Amino acid sequence: MGQERQEKPSKEEVLAPFLKFFKGSSDYVKEVEEDNEVLEVSEEKDDVSDENEKEDKEEKEKEKEDKKINVEYYEPKPGDFVVGVVVSGNENKLDVNVGADLLGSMLTKEVLPLNGKEMEHLLCDVNKDAEDFTVQGKLGIVKNDEVTSGVSVPGRPVVETGTILFAEVLGRTLSGRPLISTRRLFRRTAWHRVRQIQQLNEPVEVRITEWNTGGLLTTIEGLRAFLPKAELVTRANSFTDLKENVGRRMFVEITRIDEAKNSLVLSEKGAWEKRHLREGTLLDGTVKTIYRYGAQIKIGNSNRSGLLHVSNISRAEVTSVSDILSVDEKVKVLVVKSLFPNKISVSIAELESESGLFLSNKELD
Repeated sequence: MGQERQEKPSKEEVLAPFLKFFKGSSDYVKEVEEDNEVLEVSEEKDDVSDENEKEDKEEKEKEKEDKKINVEYYEPKPGDFVVGVVVSGNENKLDVNVGADLLGSMLTKEVLPLNGKEMEHLLCDVNKDAEDFTVQGKLGIVKNDEVTSGVSVPGRPVVETGTILFAEVLGRTLSGRPLISTRRLFRRTAWHRVRQIQQLNEPVEVRITEWNTGGLLTTIEGLRAFLPKAELVTRANSFTDLKENVGRRMFVEITRIDEAKNSLVLSEKGAWEKRHLREGTLLDGTVKTIYRYGAQIKIGNSNRSGLLHVSNISRAEVTSVSDILSVDEKVKVLVVKSLFPNKISVSIAELESESGLFLSNKELD
């Protein structure tokens, strides 16, 4: 009983060796050892973790809010090509969404591709003259009596809401809205198309719509084009001859393009040569003049003529051209390669199935 009673250890002293295994949890222990003794053990409260989670949540919400605010809209610039959707409008203008901060504005006159004077040559009534109207190289617009009658329909836009329009940006209105035009884009595209047609170097069919003292007028891709009378295959000797060509269809080629001056010049002669004077083309001809070395052959009803050299009259020997051919005689000729640039050469000999057949037929006649 003489033994001294040992002092009972405190709760902290008993748990100290075990608390180190719980480091990294929400309640963590910080130990500071000095002289191999535990001086201090402190526990963090749950409030620290909750506060950190709250701050992280607030930062994420702020980032989302910043993303919502910093929306970048398309900034229309003059000359841009845009695609928009008609959202509203009336008989005077359309409101078009082109992805900008404000709705685009398009006047009714800018919806149709060309001016009123040219519209009558472009409108096509699909119930009547669709096939007769459409020709190669010409653009047709489907006729709408309500729009083209000249009588506006109160409150009704010229196109339905939801219509997709391609347009060019012209600038800004006084209120800052983008000012756009389908007509301007249409014309820009048309000029691009006629340049492509010229590069293809192929004749295109048109319909003559007007005439003046200098020649004939027509349209290609909706653009007005001029055909000088000097470029006609059949010479026009009077104004009556020119006027008779109105409504006629013919093949032409584009000889000059100047978009800045709104100038488009055509030639029927050039197109006729490409279609009829290619090597190997069979033509109807008329003997116009006889020479010692051959004959001049007028081609068809045109004012063009080609040379029939004596060596090309027959595969057999020809001693005298005048003994074989006569003026105004009708002959079939084949276009052959010319030895001279920009000259037309024709041959009868190439059509003979056997040597001297043309001369034999002449003797029988």
